[in-house]
Amino acid sequence: MSALAAEHQAINLGQGFPDFDCDPALVEQVNQAMQSGYNQYPPMPGLAALREAVAIKIEALHAYKYRATDEITITAGATQGITTAILAVVHPGDEVIVLDPCYDSYSPSIALAGGSVMRVPLKPGSFRPDFARIGAAINAKTRALIINSPHNPSATVWSDADMLKLQDMLAPTDVLLISDEVYEHMVFDGGQHCSVARYPDLADRAFVVSSFGKTYHVTGWKVGYVAAPAALMAEFRKVHQFNVFTVNTPVQHGLAGYMTNPAPYLDLPAFYQRKRDLFREGLAATRFKLLPSEGSYFQCVDISEVSGKSEDDFCRWLTAEVGVAAIPLSAFYGDGFDQKVVRFCFAKRDDTLNQALTRLARL
Repeated sequence: MSALAAEHQAINLGQGFPDFDCDPALVEQVNQAMQSGYNQYPPMPGLAALREAVAIKIEALHAYKYRATDEITITAGATQGITTAILAVVHPGDEVIVLDPCYDSYSPSIALAGGSVMRVPLKPGSFRPDFARIGAAINAKTRALIINSPHNPSATVWSDADMLKLQDMLAPTDVLLISDEVYEHMVFDGGQHCSVARYPDLADRAFVVSSFGKTYHVTGWKVGYVAAPAALMAEFRKVHQFNVFTVNTPVQHGLAGYMTNPAPYLDLPAFYQRKRDLFREGLAATRFKLLPSEGSYFQCVDISEVSGKSEDDFCRWLTAEVGVAAIPLSAFYGDGFDQKVVRFCFAKRDDTLNQALTRLARL
């Protein structure tokens, strides 16, 4: 869709990345690191100062202490972290449960490890976890479950009650957990991100994955982190050492210095909620039916009153004829399930959003 948007000079609200700059202070921190000669390999698991900064952040936000030495690893983006976690623990014949719709890297990574993907749909319409169906999918072959909150693509957020149900459901099993929390600092309307790290019985079996790129508006830097108990992290690092070895040195130094101030991530919910509200107010003037956007930087809409086209055909038409790119939710389902819902990204400058809304007003 990004290629199609470029071809038609459309406003790209499809792919999830900001069109605005990061804090110049962060760029300056990285520049200073380069100028200071920090341009050779850092330690394999990541710069000690950055791992310590991550540990401090997690403990401050979620009251769970990971050891920076052997329980946190800096990764070349969250996608690498997810793939490495899967490769570390999934073996041929294992089954891994994914909850559809989901980020498109999960299933190929499971296949790469020789595992089988077991797809369990989130509840249509609400995109809430269906614990009865998840529980029914668990069997002796189940090696892991992948969850994602705040959720891409639906923008829903798992509640404390959801996490407690998950904890109770997994308690009698040996199922591992991979928790994709890349939008952790984007929860709106006074809500709270319920990280797996808040629940010791879940944290003991989990890889928690996050992204500096999402948090600091630098998706192109491709830097993230994974936190896990020492035994799981030891397996993770065996793979990490040989699929990337380590991560960009000056960027790690810059992030470590920048993280001494928590304000940028603590202020992120208000920053994105204002953009969400601006975008939703404009969309309310169209025939789109707005779905809730509880977290992340996505807004899903029901297109059934706008068009009879399939989601895919509608998004192609919208890009070519209206000049705004969106993503069909069917692209996030293994079976291409089409429920007449598409996803917009509102991580854009206000003028970009307003231009897109002017075009969408024709609908």
